[in-house]
Amino acid sequence: MVDCFYQLKFHPYQRPFCHPLYTSHGVWRVREGIIVEINDAMNRLGRGEIAPLPWFGSETIAEALQFCRQLGNAVNKVDIIHIPDNLPACQFAFESALTDLENYSTTKTKYPSLNYAYLLPAGDDALTAWQTLTKQNDYSDNRITFKWKIGVQSLTKEIRIGKKLLQLLPTKAKLRLDANGGLTIQKAEEWLKLAAQTDKIEFIEQPLPPQQFTQMLTLSKDYSTPLALDESVANLNQLEKCVQKGWEGIFVIKPAIAGKPSRLRQFCQQYSLDLVFSSVFETEIGRQAALELAAELGNPNRAVGFGIDSWFKN
Repeated sequence: MVDCFYQLKFHPYQRPFCHPLYTSHGVWRVREGIIVEINDAMNRLGRGEIAPLPWFGSETIAEALQFCRQLGNAVNKVDIIHIPDNLPACQFAFESALTDLENYSTTKTKYPSLNYAYLLPAGDDALTAWQTLTKQNDYSDNRITFKWKIGVQSLTKEIRIGKKLLQLLPTKAKLRLDANGGLTIQKAEEWLKLAAQTDKIEFIEQPLPPQQFTQMLTLSKDYSTPLALDESVANLNQLEKCVQKGWEGIFVIKPAIAGKPSRLRQFCQQYSLDLVFSSVFETEIGRQAALELAAELGNPNRAVGFGIDSWFKN
């Protein structure tokens, strides 16, 4: 039986941040991506989104565009199945588009009902931003989770801001510290010592670079505050290796760059992992597909890292 072809269209986009996002990787001002559309003979439409994050090890936007252009104006299931692993954002987008097309006639919930963790700006701006986000999202009981980037400014300054932020946050609020692999062991230990003094810090995310996995494993055993892997598990192959190496902490999964959703689902269902799903600042097309995975596979007791609406105008 000859596999049917789908009409293919793709639309590159540029989406400026309201204000720059500062991380230990550098400054990010514009999210670039590609919306993928496939149509079948019954005129059913499926959409997916390519939202690369090359500093996490995904393909670049240029490589994704080259791949789309070489496909031309048609694609089939075989093409989608055989997208290579060095194009994980493309794998996610095309498989999501195919799933969307196949579920075209079913009623879809726009977003699953999940609790969100809201991203705060780096530095002093976090001290006021948390209040705005709390009001905007109607957390009347103050059970709200925030994520704050560290490893951006000097340790002394960030520790000072961090202490003040912890004092200001409501009693039931939780704070995630995200270093993006930008700390040394000594700096990570300073943050872990601070975390030991409060019950508001939920976990510290990727304190050290991925190549220092052994040192992170040691830190996770020496301190009571949980650590989470992020850059270390950017794609499914890396996730598999870290599980095999004995990581028992938290895994932060960014579905849009993790590769094929079907493979991710199959792997995660084999193990009892503490999974937190997180955004790569995709549009609502990629977000829908990512949140469906989060609702199915994530730890229901942890907020998903998709509280990023305030970073864009629309």
